[in-house]
Amino acid sequence: MLFIATNPAMSPLIRRILIVLVVIAALVAVFWWIGRPKPVAVVVKEIDRGKVESSIANTRAGTVEACQRTKLSTIMGGRIEVLAVKEGDRVKKGQLLMKLWNDDQQAQSTLAMTQVTTARQRVNEACAQASNAEREAQRQTLLREKGFVSSSREDSARTEAQAKRAGCEATKADVAQFQAKVNATRVEQGRTTLYAPFDGTIAKIVGEIGEYSTPSPPGVPTPPAIDLIDDSCLYVKAPMDEVDAPKIQTGQPVRISLDALPKKSFPGKVKRVAPYVSAVEKQARTVDIEANFDNPEAPGKLLVGYSADIEVILAVRDDVVRIPTSALLEGGRVLVAGADGKLEERRIKTGLTNWEFTEVSAGLNAGERVVTSLERVGVKAGAPYVVEMKANNPTTGK
Repeated sequence: MLFIATNPAMSPLIRRILIVLVVIAALVAVFWWIGRPKPVAVVVKEIDRGKVESSIANTRAGTVEACQRTKLSTIMGGRIEVLAVKEGDRVKKGQLLMKLWNDDQQAQSTLAMTQVTTARQRVNEACAQASNAEREAQRQTLLREKGFVSSSREDSARTEAQAKRAGCEATKADVAQFQAKVNATRVEQGRTTLYAPFDGTIAKIVGEIGEYSTPSPPGVPTPPAIDLIDDSCLYVKAPMDEVDAPKIQTGQPVRISLDALPKKSFPGKVKRVAPYVSAVEKQARTVDIEANFDNPEAPGKLLVGYSADIEVILAVRDDVVRIPTSALLEGGRVLVAGADGKLEERRIKTGLTNWEFTEVSAGLNAGERVVTSLERVGVKAGAPYVVEMKANNPTTGK
């Protein structure tokens, strides 16, 4: 409270002037206090030293794929007679999966095998006769040499032996012909059966016993009868922006993350970089890459088709000054929480960067504080601030 000393000698006019001045000063102080800039609440992160990586990630979600996967259909259509497996079954290479009705082909095969058996019996008969005729021809030759038979008799015996031997060879040709017919019927039966080409798991079956199964004709997409997956070997396939493709090479380290396993990542290596660019969408050209897990057992049981992301690590630097990338403004600028209670704009020189951290090679020192809540209204250079007391998340700065 202000007190104005009263002096009997002071004139009333001077006293009134002093009172007016005091009132004006008080009003000015009140208006200044009301209209002063209010400090903005900001989230800050103290600059530290640590590891910074330069990395690139896929543009769209990738997929967990099987090293071997085949969609099987019979070569010809028909009614399903045998369905030896069900979805989820594990099968061995060569195991019967499905068979269509083929009784007519089996009958043809049985007939052909019967013909083979008959032809072989004829071979035995014809070849035995040929052997006897050849022995008889030899006897006739000996008898002619001794003068007991004529030359014509010897020639007749030799001709008969040659004819019998030709008959023997002809019956052997019949066996080969009928055996080829048996093989042909087996091939026809193979067009109606499906066997597992490798060990795996049955992912999907289209059709039931008694239903008609139709193979997919050229140019017409028809669901396969059986989808077989070798889930013992899995990898991740993901599209990368064509601009980043030249930076990616086989063998580079990666981090693989899965939507099914949040907050976890698994180390791996680039397995393959596609030799062409895909244009799935207009103005969205990508290059597919494939990555293997360093430890396939680490993620546990994975399902083919899981969505996944690949982060390719291009370079790594340890023990460098770094700031959260969320604190970086355009043009290499940051807002520093100054000791005078105001925000200070600072231009810095950056090095490696990723979505989480950015290396600072000049302009900042460890221990200073940078603002990460840049999206808030009023956060600008020169603004007074108060630090919001909450846990910092270096990823978002909130």
